Amino acid sequence: MEKINLNFLGTSNSIPSKTRNHSAILLSYKNENILLDCGEGTQRQFKIAEISPSKITRILITHWHGDHVLGLPGLLQTLAMQGYNKTLKLYGPKGTKHYMSLLQELVHIKIPLEVHEVENQVFIDEKDFTVETKPMDHTSRCNAYAFIIKEKRRLDKNKIKKFKLPNSPLLKNLQEGKDIKFNNKKIKASQVSYIEKGRKVSLILDTKYNENAVKIAKDSDLLIIESSFSIEEEEHAKEFKHLTSVEAATIAKKAKVKNLILTHISQRYEYNLQKIEKEAKKVFKKVSIAKDFDSLLL
Repeated sequence: MEKINLNFLGTSNSIPSKTRNHSAILLSYKNENILLDCGEGTQRQFKIAEISPSKITRILITHWHGDHVLGLPGLLQTLAMQGYNKTLKLYGPKGTKHYMSLLQELVHIKIPLEVHEVENQVFIDEKDFTVETKPMDHTSRCNAYAFIIKEKRRLDKNKIKKFKLPNSPLLKNLQEGKDIKFNNKKIKASQVSYIEKGRKVSLILDTKYNENAVKIAKDSDLLIIESSFSIEEEEHAKEFKHLTSVEAATIAKKAKVKNLILTHISQRYEYNLQKIEKEAKKVFKKVSIAKDFDSLLL
């Protein structure tokens, strides 16, 4: 089974701290390296993590607030200087094409670039995975995203050997779920194969509580979500359209996700992370708080 690799390059909210940089998460799967947001200093975070930014294939922008995009100019210039020759595909909410045109005037982007505006749709549909988005409720247009690996039929090598099946187009038929005939015997695909379940990672940054957050997170193996405020700061969360720890956990519970990681952490909790973690765990048990340079396989 191919793993999803997640690298947290930035986990702070609007003001970075000594230990947390602005938002950026790198999701890697097979040949895809998808960067979610690109806060100021992201390219330096790549250096510290010893990951080459030239591996990036796509960038997903949640929204155009500075703490989520001000790393783009430097990153794109660095890619150009490193001889990046792939077509970089960048996706974001409505307005993204306008902002990228302004960025082009500012820094003269010199790499092949495709810019797409997406909202409430499956906008990437590859052989092995899809990526979908739903709009959030924030102070500017904002998307949440879900990365979904499709379920696959896998052949059981031991059972293939038992039936003495040759390496031939017959195996392809079985993998596609088709029954075959071999040596005048019918072999059902179900006899020699199994279904490998898909996996889902949902990423929600900067929003007030809304039902679209529950919908996009539904049945996720992992939900990564902002947790900007303690429940004690609920009124501030509403004012600035952010989530409290309890609201983040409530979304996880309603969406029936398996695991929850809180990010977009305010510096006010940097030395009291247990506070927001305990609040969240009262609602949803499998909670952890992301730190810069955390890496995990799913």
